[in-house]
Amino acid sequence: KYLKNYYGFKKDGESLIWKSNSPMTQKIKEMQEFFGLEVSGKPNSGTLDVVQKHRCGFPEVAGFSTFAGEPKWAKQVLTYREILNYTPDLHPANVSEAIKKALSAWSSITPLKFIKKERGDADIMISFAARGHNDFIPFDGPGGSIAHAYAPGKDFGGDAHSDEDKTWTKSTKGTNLFYVAAHEFGHSLGLFHSKDPNALMYPVYSKFDPSVSPLHQDDTNGIQYLYGPSSNTYNDQRESTEITDPNESKDPALPNTCGPDLTFDAVTTFCGEIMFFEDKHFWHKYPAVRTADFNLITSFWPRLPPGVDAAYEIPEKDKTIIFKGNEFWVVRGDAILPEYPQKIYTLGFSKDVTKIDAAFYKGNEGKTYYFIADKFWRYNKRSQSMDRKPMLIRDAFPGIKGKIDVVFQHENDFYFFHGRKQFEFNPDKKRVTRLLKTNFWFLC
Repeated sequence: KYLKNYYGFKKDGESLIWKSNSPMTQKIKEMQEFFGLEVSGKPNSGTLDVVQKHRCGFPEVAGFSTFAGEPKWAKQVLTYREILNYTPDLHPANVSEAIKKALSAWSSITPLKFIKKERGDADIMISFAARGHNDFIPFDGPGGSIAHAYAPGKDFGGDAHSDEDKTWTKSTKGTNLFYVAAHEFGHSLGLFHSKDPNALMYPVYSKFDPSVSPLHQDDTNGIQYLYGPSSNTYNDQRESTEITDPNESKDPALPNTCGPDLTFDAVTTFCGEIMFFEDKHFWHKYPAVRTADFNLITSFWPRLPPGVDAAYEIPEKDKTIIFKGNEFWVVRGDAILPEYPQKIYTLGFSKDVTKIDAAFYKGNEGKTYYFIADKFWRYNKRSQSMDRKPMLIRDAFPGIKGKIDVVFQHENDFYFFHGRKQFEFNPDKKRVTRLLKTNFWFLC
């Protein structure tokens, strides 16, 4: 069965199966050669020991290697989604942490970046399942293969499946989710198996030192063959005709998120995260997680200008709308939709409106609120029309006075920013419920 699953052995009959030139003997030799065993063609103790070990569910090849045709992702920002059927062996937060850490192992040595999605399709769909699970490679129960993932491509392409019949852990006991996920994501990115027993992409699961990176030089060689090395500089991706200042720093200096002077240009939800824009940079983080990733805007969206004015998400359409001056862009994941930017006048604003200060989308109403100076307009998605005249902010949102800089919605509450202050507004109580600092979301 092992030879059938991982070496393409097809049994034609019962006679002479141990003959030196029989198909089974040749497959055993192939396996022994791959694992560096004595090449005898016989199932000796060393061979049987390898067969009994937990391993990846994909067959073998030699070298560091890629899938046939060298499939790889044509973009550098990839999305991933954890499917709802989390393993009961671990708390969902531990699963999310292991997956993020596993992806970070690959992004640290390549130009690749990963964004988590809470809904809809993603490039890499991650799930736990047992036995048959609606793909082409059923799992085999408590022993044998522990996970598999598909090469970059459509449909199943990039997806990673883990066998729920295994005991998943965050320690060196049982089957460590981080280590296995890091191996499988190597497949999701285009790597096949390596013959190097020290490589992460070696097909047999082995104990590892959690204090060091699981990636071996062979893994680095393979993934950088496909995507190139990490630049470790967040270079602006400008048009080739633009002259750059040689004295300009290419690395974003990380601001102190717990400092007293922190302010934002715009804030929006984004694929389950919260995204905070400031000048030409942005942070993105999950609400309950202390740490945040910090990037140049152009590292995700090369055509977006710095210093955006406002942004909001329409989750059911998987779209985020971003404003700067009298223009706006619609993005989906790392892609700017081709027909943008467009002028804000196409939304129904008069020509005397030159910029949007802040905006949010209220999904249960199907309306978008646009804030300009001390007033706001509402755009009705169903009728595709703008209010005939604006309303004063203080009338609809008691306690919120004058101009606001930023607004976004999280769960049921709205968060209005003015300077270094943040106001939590409950729409059911129709009042400000908390006065917060702008760095509240960074758990300072």
